[in-house]
Amino acid sequence: MTATATGPGTRPKPGQDGNLRRELGFWSLTGVAFGGIIGSGWLFASFAGAQAAGPAAVISWVIGGASLTLIALVLIELGAGTPEAGGMVRWPRLANGPLAGTLIGWTMLLAVASTMAAQASAIVQYANRYLPGMYEGDALTVKGRLAGASLLLLLVILNWFGVKLFARLNLLVTVVKICVPLLTVVALLVSSFHPGNVSAGGGFAPYGWSAALTAIASAGIVYAIDGFASPIELSAEAKNPRRDIPRAVLTAIGLSVLLHIVLQLTFIFAVPPDALGSGWRGLTFASPFGELALLLNLSWLAAVIYADAVFSPGGSTYVTVAAGSRETYAVAKNEALPRRFAVVSQRVGVPRNAMALNYVLSVVVLLPSSGWRDIITVVGALALLSYSLCSVAAGTFRAAAPERLAGWVRGLGWIAPAGFVVASELVYWSAWENLRIALPELLAAVVLFAVLRRHRLNLGAELRTGAWLLGYLAWLLLLSAFGSFGGTGLIPAPWDTVAVALCALSTYRWGVRSGAAYLRR
Repeated sequence: MTATATGPGTRPKPGQDGNLRRELGFWSLTGVAFGGIIGSGWLFASFAGAQAAGPAAVISWVIGGASLTLIALVLIELGAGTPEAGGMVRWPRLANGPLAGTLIGWTMLLAVASTMAAQASAIVQYANRYLPGMYEGDALTVKGRLAGASLLLLLVILNWFGVKLFARLNLLVTVVKICVPLLTVVALLVSSFHPGNVSAGGGFAPYGWSAALTAIASAGIVYAIDGFASPIELSAEAKNPRRDIPRAVLTAIGLSVLLHIVLQLTFIFAVPPDALGSGWRGLTFASPFGELALLLNLSWLAAVIYADAVFSPGGSTYVTVAAGSRETYAVAKNEALPRRFAVVSQRVGVPRNAMALNYVLSVVVLLPSSGWRDIITVVGALALLSYSLCSVAAGTFRAAAPERLAGWVRGLGWIAPAGFVVASELVYWSAWENLRIALPELLAAVVLFAVLRRHRLNLGAELRTGAWLLGYLAWLLLLSAFGSFGGTGLIPAPWDTVAVALCALSTYRWGVRSGAAYLRR
């Protein structure tokens, strides 16, 4: 059968996956997952969560962890069944066509660049204690921004020489940096334990229960756990992806969520009660755990935390540079970037051009930003949108190309739509102030797609295939504008959340039908 102008026969030619080296085993992949998770998130997210939702932030971690575990099962099934470099970019392209591939490609470019910039910002903010003049007045200075850009360049250079060196260095770094959060928990709770803080500052949920939901994305909770996807993005370089990726990812998620819940409780109990006179939102820490240690006269702990504030996010950024380069490489394979970015160095097996592009984009994000919190507010929403598209891809493969699935995850028939609904709810809970920035950026990518592809594809057919995706972004934007999470409140809680769930379930089914029709052409 001859491929039509818009069918699977027009998919991009394979990139240079043959130059990638299968050198990552279980421990290396687990180290990659932990290395991606334990970064700047542990340094800031407990404070940001408490500031956004008070003690109810503990619930944010539980909901966020359970939700991302559900989503991870979908990604694990895809990564084990169809291992590809930058698989989260490739699977929607393979399952739902060029428009989905372009949209998720631009989403991942923004997310990777923002993540790298956020990690660099976190390091600079903590390093300001020893190198004054980099963070002043709740914002990075020019000196701080340049320091962050220089640090990112160093991490790119360390990734330049192959995945084997990357895996060895990352495993060593991960083992060391897990010890510091554990030490922080013990030292703070022994020195300052105030159970009455749960009711101080306005009670357990001083800003309402909706604040605990908004905090999942806007306070960095999704961002803090998000690194679990790194081994999946490196699945083409795993020795045995079907066996090792599921175990590595689920192990890392379970232990990291537990660690972050303990850190959140520690922060809530350790804050001196007299600091809560203006409520949790009255707290102003530029370097939360470090400043809290100094407030409690634990200067030795502060010294350890400030040192780890360079070491820990540096290790996480090291993972992001590696995984992010595979994602950008996959964007180029999807033909959403020039082909030069789909090149893999034969000598070291690394997509160097893609890595260099990510560095440039991360610097573009870093230079105008004021700091960590300013950057991560949009990152969570972008990551969740990527996960939702992968859930539709999994459902599409299940319906029309089951050979692309590993068969490792039982119950994918309900897990994939549930993952899509959960991801959509988390995006919605990110609040209007963040979505009014992120969603129009992605809708603009649709216009770019139409301009770039107008002479090469049957544009009308492609837009019809991707109509579900346009509808998805449109109703998310509208419900956010009129809902109770930062919108006008015209649709009150909890009916706005119910509306999101119903719309998401309908959109998932629409997307799977469109994808299955695309694959059967």
